Amino acid sequence: MSFVEFTGHARLDRRTKDLTRRIGPDDVAIIDHADLDRVSAEELVESGVRVVVNVSASQTGRFPNPGPLELVRGGVRLIDAPGADLFEQVSDGELLSVRGAGLYRNGTCLTTGRVLNEHELVRALEDQRGRVTIALQAFAENTLEYLRDEGKLLTEGIDLPTLQTRLRDRHVLVVARGPGHKRDLRMVRGYVRDYRPVLIGVDGGADAMVEAGLKPHLIVGDMDSVSDRALSTGAEIVVHAYRGGGAPGAHRLEQLGVPFHSVSVPGISEDLAFLLAYEKGAQLIVAVGTHFNLIEFLERDRAGMSSTFVTRLKVGEILVDAKGVSRLVAPRVGLWPLVILAVVGLLAMVVAVLASPALRSLIEDLARSVF
Repeated sequence: MSFVEFTGHARLDRRTKDLTRRIGPDDVAIIDHADLDRVSAEELVESGVRVVVNVSASQTGRFPNPGPLELVRGGVRLIDAPGADLFEQVSDGELLSVRGAGLYRNGTCLTTGRVLNEHELVRALEDQRGRVTIALQAFAENTLEYLRDEGKLLTEGIDLPTLQTRLRDRHVLVVARGPGHKRDLRMVRGYVRDYRPVLIGVDGGADAMVEAGLKPHLIVGDMDSVSDRALSTGAEIVVHAYRGGGAPGAHRLEQLGVPFHSVSVPGISEDLAFLLAYEKGAQLIVAVGTHFNLIEFLERDRAGMSSTFVTRLKVGEILVDAKGVSRLVAPRVGLWPLVILAVVGLLAMVVAVLASPALRSLIEDLARSVF
């Protein structure tokens, strides 16, 4: 970004996904997000924000992280100021100015960071791809530990509630707020129309469904990033509880007066959604915005991500990614286009007859000979 100075309202939140809902082009976003992931980068770009100041390292080098590069390529000035105490110094909504890599209030410099540029981020990303072995080793060790502690999930299953929504022998579409989820949802619209799968939203994935004009049948998650609007769609709710049985999301639903089921299972909420569909007899599970490759696992930086790998071992061949479905399912021509084509053809024939006296005379002669 080439501006010399930018002045805007400060917007702060340590949870980037919450901040993206309330920022715009006239704001300065202040985040605390080590290894800024692609999903957050996509949503920051979509918000139209022009400046992001991160009090953590946007790219630590722990693994090949494309998030910061995607943000910068989206036209956002990304300033890293690790350790800056902006969350203590700055109030939400106050006017701040950005000059170069410095953040100012009424002419006083609050902090000076470092502007990350595209060339630097590309070079760092290439270097990190050559050193991914260390992150992979840590991930593998964590997966083995998870298998020792929670491996019974693969053989014994989990204790699931009785649902009103029938999943047996049906297709199930699971939507999470992951990389490219909005694009993938557009790609599978034909599939949803033709196969009418059960729609499961994982936390914020339920809002993505609503925004796309779809109504979720089930909402699964710890309820930390799903809106009241999505929760009021009439979907059946399954709260993801922790291993000890605690479920922070249950308190919110009780306050809203929304009925729900509670399931305690290790791992992340998308794992619960997959296991729920699998154990209830789904014929096919199509995933949108979920984690399907190593980099997506690593960029979440959670020990629980190993459960996602293990869950896929259990679900096996009935789980496919939305991108694959969009390539395999051929578009079907509906009835209405054929009806419209037939009507247009008939009208064209009528117009041709009326416009041609010779053709009209021929048709009248044929009619007399028949009748």
